[in-house]
Amino acid sequence: MALLHRPQGMAVRHVSRETSTPWPGLALAAGGALVAWCVHHLVPAVPMLTASVVLGIAVAHVPGPRTFVRGAARAGLSLAGRRLMRIGIVLLGLGLGLDQVLRLGWTTVAMVVGVVAATFFGTLWLGRRLGLPGDQPLLIATGYSICGASAIGAVSEVSGSDEEDVAASVALVTLCGTLAIAVLPLLQDPLALSDLAFGRWVGAGVHDVGQVVATAQTAGPDALGEAVLVKLMRVALLAPLVAAVAFSVRARRRGVRTPSGRRPAPVPLFVAGFLAAAALRATGVLPDVALEWAHTAQEALLAAALFGLGSAVHLPTLARTGGRAAALGLGAWVVVAGVSYGGVMLTV
Repeated sequence: MALLHRPQGMAVRHVSRETSTPWPGLALAAGGALVAWCVHHLVPAVPMLTASVVLGIAVAHVPGPRTFVRGAARAGLSLAGRRLMRIGIVLLGLGLGLDQVLRLGWTTVAMVVGVVAATFFGTLWLGRRLGLPGDQPLLIATGYSICGASAIGAVSEVSGSDEEDVAASVALVTLCGTLAIAVLPLLQDPLALSDLAFGRWVGAGVHDVGQVVATAQTAGPDALGEAVLVKLMRVALLAPLVAAVAFSVRARRRGVRTPSGRRPAPVPLFVAGFLAAAALRATGVLPDVALEWAHTAQEALLAAALFGLGSAVHLPTLARTGGRAAALGLGAWVVVAGVSYGGVMLTV
């Protein structure tokens, strides 16, 4: 089954670029990330990355700033959505403790791989059946199966997805992941899950790392520890998934060069950087203070990138596929929650 498919004749809304200077847009993205940080610290239940997406969408639809976003700031916002996303994903590897992940055991590793595969291919198939435009099925499948907005950004880099497809996918995955924070803790007792099992379920079934932490902490420190480790195991699968998408793109474009005259790389540089960062973390040579600074930089870069992506959302366009997108989001949520629950019950 081909990973990528773009319907013929799909209308793409082009945003005019009145200037090629990126600084106004980069400054706006940095300001949006700062405001998102303030929102998160004032309301800790709202993850910083979620706030960044919402703020980006909002500023693109307010009459005054909208002109600036679509004109002078567009080049910089697009740059933030691409370049800053790549750097943030590389730094994400420094938060991946491969030694800790492997200590969970191979049965848990097999469970996580199964959950990711079932969620990815099930969501991708359902999205195609629902007729969602462009790369939205691929991107939504990636976000649900791996780590939310960060994974969508990584795959969009190698798939060459339109900004609007990326932004719409990020919005849907962020919304569903945020709802999980409120819904999943209510299901712990009805599903007869111990704290340890609940933590693993959250780690296997919730999208973004911040959302995993917010959800699992309701059941205590043991649940939180298990959730984070299982979640990191899912993050570890980001690199092979992106490499597979890159291989699919390369195969479909065999003999076709990019506008710069080069063929698509078999493995993107930022994926190699992600793996190198994870390997560096596993050596234990980095002091805790360096890891803390790297985590802060990663959050800031991803927040600025997601603000840039959010600013590309055009709500009237999104509304035209809103029903189908909502159906896909609900279907994918059922798949990842159901498969991860079954996997946890088999491994605890």
